[in-house]
Amino acid sequence: MRFSTDSTTINCPYCGENFELVIDTGEEEQHYIEDCYVCCQPIHLSVWLAGEEPLVVARHENEC
Repeated sequence: MRFSTDSTTINCPYCGENFELVIDTGEEEQHYIEDCYVCCQPIHLSVWLAGEEPLVVARHENEC
């Protein structure tokens, strides 16, 4: 099995810090939760692979 990944930088909706997010490009649409590497708050991520760059929406827990 072959895995393909891409990466992008996102801003934490809690603390505002930037960090790199590694994305599995095997799925065109993904929704999952990942903790911020700085403040450890749960970020709700929605990822769409359309075109060359992945589209990532990072939301605060109360925005979901």
